[in-house]
Amino acid sequence: MGIFSSRRNNRVVVDRQYGVITATARMPCFYVEYNAPDTVMGRFEMLSVVMILFLRRTAKSGAAGKEIAQAIVDAFFMDVDYSIRELGVGDHSVPKRMKKLAGMFYGRLERYAQALEARDLSQLSRALQFNFYSEKPDPPDMGELARWMLENTDHLARLDEIVVETGLVSFLVPEHLEAGRAH
Repeated sequence: MGIFSSRRNNRVVVDRQYGVITATARMPCFYVEYNAPDTVMGRFEMLSVVMILFLRRTAKSGAAGKEIAQAIVDAFFMDVDYSIRELGVGDHSVPKRMKKLAGMFYGRLERYAQALEARDLSQLSRALQFNFYSEKPDPPDMGELARWMLENTDHLARLDEIVVETGLVSFLVPEHLEAGRAH
């Protein structure tokens, strides 16, 4: 019986943590203040940003944290698959699109990780501009989002492992929201 209880508890942890990740990515300030386009692909990009921050933190976790992270990656791709189908993409072309989106996600993971490791705000901002606005000749500045990512990298590094293992990882609220609360 213990194995079923453990799976159920993991499902609760994964659902709770994935809920926090998606709620963070959907915060209106990213689309209003931080120049993320409020489009299907803009939302994919924002969800990818938050997922990448989470995965970078869990890469330093023990077995339990890594297991949860893998389940969250699985939930992310199931969510993307569901969203593609909801948009009316035919069943035959979903796997091809999923493969493309997975490649995009892992490419972003690598590029953002390099910039975050180097703590290179300019490089990170350029990577965000390229990914969010690849077809736009004069993309808006993504410096605030890049700064937010660096701040969250530091915040997540300070979290105790039990926070990861229980699905209680939270992200910093963007600065302008905190300032608005003070008034």
